Amino acid sequence: MKSTPPVLGFAAFSGTGKTTLLEKLIPLLTARGIRIGMVKHAHHEFDIDKPGKDSYRLRAAGARQMLIASSKRQALMTENATPREPRLDELITRLDLEDLDLVLVEGFKKVPFPKIELHRQALGKTLLYPEDPDIIALASDHPADCRELPSLDINDSAAIAAFIVTWLAAGTA
Repeated sequence: MKSTPPVLGFAAFSGTGKTTLLEKLIPLLTARGIRIGMVKHAHHEFDIDKPGKDSYRLRAAGARQMLIASSKRQALMTENATPREPRLDELITRLDLEDLDLVLVEGFKKVPFPKIELHRQALGKTLLYPEDPDIIALASDHPADCRELPSLDINDSAAIAAFIVTWLAAGTA
């Protein structure tokens, strides 16, 4: 039976820089030997395949699942018969969990699991943490009055990576 590695999310409003931060964090964490799996929620229709390619043509012909693989990578594309929002717990089970030390999640901010909130003052959005007990830290570009949470600088990816390593080591996941 597969055991699920710790799951840590990054919750923020669109435009805050979740993907940009994760692009910086993942190499810092993997340099420490942490094997990362990633789940990203998309709020729109997307396609990773290209029109005209064999896999695209076969999926367009009606294949509900299309697995394409090479010696370097593989991808499984699944068509939902009835459109519905994806469930994070179901998506995580599709990962090769035995090969991971940590699953990072971008999005799914309303699902209960540990998250770091990202906040940029210029966006003028409210903070999520007062209403979400699963937020374990706040990373922002301004001093925030949140004495009950660790406060991180959203622009200091090394400090955020160190926080994650400490969190993992503490076993609070």
